[in-house]
Amino acid sequence: MTPLLQADNISKSYGSLSIFTGISLVINKDDKVALIARNGEGKTTLLNILSGKDTPDSGKVTARRDLKTGYLEQDPVLDDNLTVIDQVFSSSGEVVKTIREYEEAINLGDKMLIDRLTFRMDALQAWDRETMAKQILTELNITEFDKHIGQLSGGQRKRVALAGVLIEEPELLILDEPTNHLDLDMTEWLENYLKRTGMTLMMVTHDRYFLDRVCNLIIELDNNTIYRYSGNYSYYLEKRSERLENIQAATDRARNLLRRELEWMRSTPKARTGKSKSRIGDFYDLKNKAEGTHRAENIKIKAGTRRLGSKILELHHISKSFGEEKVINDFSYTFSRFEKIGIIGKNGTGKSTFLNLVTGSLKPDSGNIDTGETVRFGYFRQEGISFDQKQKVIDAVRDIAEVVKMSDGSTLTSSQFLSHFLFPPQKQHDYIEKLSGGEKRRLYLLTVLMGNPNFLILDEPTNDLDIETLNILENYLTTAGICLLVVSHDRFFLDKISDHIFVFEGNGVIRDFPGNYTHYREHIIKMAGQKTRDQRPARHSPVRGKQKPKDAATGKKQGKKPVTGKKRKLSFNEKRELKQLEKDIERLEKRKTVLEEALSSGNLTAEQLQAYSREYAEISAKLDKKSDRWLELSELD
Repeated sequence: MTPLLQADNISKSYGSLSIFTGISLVINKDDKVALIARNGEGKTTLLNILSGKDTPDSGKVTARRDLKTGYLEQDPVLDDNLTVIDQVFSSSGEVVKTIREYEEAINLGDKMLIDRLTFRMDALQAWDRETMAKQILTELNITEFDKHIGQLSGGQRKRVALAGVLIEEPELLILDEPTNHLDLDMTEWLENYLKRTGMTLMMVTHDRYFLDRVCNLIIELDNNTIYRYSGNYSYYLEKRSERLENIQAATDRARNLLRRELEWMRSTPKARTGKSKSRIGDFYDLKNKAEGTHRAENIKIKAGTRRLGSKILELHHISKSFGEEKVINDFSYTFSRFEKIGIIGKNGTGKSTFLNLVTGSLKPDSGNIDTGETVRFGYFRQEGISFDQKQKVIDAVRDIAEVVKMSDGSTLTSSQFLSHFLFPPQKQHDYIEKLSGGEKRRLYLLTVLMGNPNFLILDEPTNDLDIETLNILENYLTTAGICLLVVSHDRFFLDKISDHIFVFEGNGVIRDFPGNYTHYREHIIKMAGQKTRDQRPARHSPVRGKQKPKDAATGKKQGKKPVTGKKRKLSFNEKRELKQLEKDIERLEKRKTVLEEALSSGNLTAEQLQAYSREYAEISAKLDKKSDRWLELSELD
């Protein structure tokens, strides 16, 4: 193993707040590491230190000489005045400058300058970098490359920052919550990209499927101690459970011994001789061991809920548009008691709009919404609420309610309720600005549940929450006597809590699918595989014969177009793209053949069958896209 980065005995505090003390870890070449810890234990702080963005108060971080590191921050800082493509290349100034100069030379028709810049573009490998950047941005649904950063949404900014670190192809890639603001297709694309890449990876994420499929090493930071698990997330769960059982067994044994030692310590002074001093010291060591080193406290979600009547919520032929954009078109549904529905769809297909219609924040253009008299909504919004950062945690909660009613009819003070959500008295009197991002999200969830809702609406609830909090939230949601609507890009979360899902397909279409996310995904893969088999005679490779391109508007095959003038010649960039497309298509065809043979062999496990089917569908889609582009360019060649 070749160490790339090593932290030795590092500590970090902010004022009187100690984040962690004396921790050490090593990242070796080819490791794909996930860092797991509770909110507030210093995950982001540790990443900042490992990336060089921050420094430890004590200890040291040693990196291999000339190690190239890329870091995606949880809240990246971008230049509002740059265009998307310039921001992506902002750390490679010479590459961007050369590409821009080359494009200007083409526009001017300056042959001597073009020749000179072509040589420089070759030396910098700028051709491939620009093409790769645009491909990655397109996969992340960023297609307006000349749009200024200041015009982008928060989610788009995070995706541009992600593209920026990926295009750099660093040897060590550090990612802080990379799946936030990615829809399900983007998350699966990133998952596959990181599995294929040769980059060493260190990341923080709450996406447990992502962890399981990408990572080969889990590092857990628990109670200021580092634990290493050489395996994926499933392996980590198994070994962590064993570790905690061993701790509990050791603690139980220590408690039994402690009881006997207590009897001796309480005996008369005459029974103690000078020879017993070591035994007295051992008693205090035993006492510490009996108290245990692992914190057993967990969030306790026992919020009360109001009784639901027989009539819940009825949507009758609702439609909603913004200008000419149809978001929801003639959708009807009648909700049943206690049903739990997941909502999926690409960004911009109307998911948040739908939630706002359900809660009455928006009115439909047509149709009507009939809400039962007993329904009380609790709405956890994606953007959260604006806490006064200078306010203390306890004061923010008391502003909402002094007393909270629980599910068993009892009541808790606001301070007691905070304790249930792992805000102990000391933390309750901290200012909100001192909380981590995950702690702020947990505080927001607490304020939503204080209202005792019986119809809970969650818009991206998993962002910034630690895995332990997510587990407890999932258990609450699956057992609580409430109705639930949840928008999430967390596949694991959706699988655990949803009875069925609403699929937002775009153009106002909402489809009700009877199953969880994995069932839906398997159905899509099966349908894609069937469609591909039906179309198998039409080969993709340009070497084996050209296909007629599809019309972008109708999706139908185009016939020959009449000649309307002199045909445009390919630019230098387009010639390079054409050559690259031929290589890509040949590579994809070979991989597709391998997958076809494997899928028809009958020797695959269920897990392999699912993985190969997914890859087969992805490759088929890529072949379609690249073949269409190849045909477009080849007609100009």
